[in-house]
Amino acid sequence: MRMTLFGQKSLMAALLVLALAAPAVAAGKPALRDLPQIDDRMLWVAIAIEISDRCDSIDPRTVRGLSYLWNIRSEAQKLGYSNAEIKAYVDSDAEKARMRARGEDYVRAQGLNPENDADLCKLGQAEIAKGSQIGAFLRMK
Repeated sequence: MRMTLFGQKSLMAALLVLALAAPAVAAGKPALRDLPQIDDRMLWVAIAIEISDRCDSIDPRTVRGLSYLWNIRSEAQKLGYSNAEIKAYVDSDAEKARMRARGEDYVRAQGLNPENDADLCKLGQAEIAKGSQIGAFLRMK
């Protein structure tokens, strides 16, 4: 099995709890999806994962990605979100689909096709070259 940004699939499932949120929680807090400091940062990780999974010439920077995810989780907790609320965000199929759509939109905005592996490799190379947050999670083999 190929190593992803998260490593093993079970670890990936546990860490994705950081990423994709169910709609807003009680106590009047906005949904995690509505907080750019959470949702946008999760998008960068999701795009990097997709690139590393589909581009044989690019590897993930696993430790860097894990550290970044734990920081996002800590930020959500500092904002008053419980572990259960964060988990609900991550486990939501609707949020996963929304995040995938956002990622595909990002790829298209770069003039590339998200369904084409070669285009994802081009995107990964470009993100690495410009030193973007996405590129920080990736390295050329």
